[in-house]
Amino acid sequence: MDTTAIESIIGTILEQLSLPFSGVTISQDEDMTRVEIASPQASKIIGWHGETLNSIQHLVKSIIRSQQNLERSPFIVIDVDGYRKDQEEKACASAKQKADFVRRTGNRVTLPPMNPYFRRVVHLYIANHPDLQDIATESAGEGDYRQIVMRLKDEKSNTSDGEELSPILEDSGDDLGNLDI
Repeated sequence: MDTTAIESIIGTILEQLSLPFSGVTISQDEDMTRVEIASPQASKIIGWHGETLNSIQHLVKSIIRSQQNLERSPFIVIDVDGYRKDQEEKACASAKQKADFVRRTGNRVTLPPMNPYFRRVVHLYIANHPDLQDIATESAGEGDYRQIVMRLKDEKSNTSDGEELSPILEDSGDDLGNLDI
């Protein structure tokens, strides 16, 4: 990924929006490019529930895709003041807590609806965490209401007749509904 182009595009967007920033750090994390913006007024870049940050991220991905004639948008995650990282950690901590409940009760549980990015983060966290190898995850639902269903790996699935597994809806009070990306 051309880090100079990303840095230039972000700088231009932030300047045009009169959003103060002091630097941009770019790192590669497997198939994902992480961009950290340093700003004395991070909350202005984040916006309400991350809406401004989401918009900036969308613009950067679209511009890179267009400039480089890519078939798909690149996997770029833009963060400021650790906002996204905190949300990822919160989602993973909730998943780990739910995994303990699944073990104790043997029941399936669901996490609150999440966007595709956070579902991916949780699926990968569960799959790669050595203490969670007995837990299986799958996504269920449609659109904005798509959720992760967690169950024990040795649980027999009731979907052998082609029927979709319906999640156990639970009001867990996790307050993960504000995960933004």
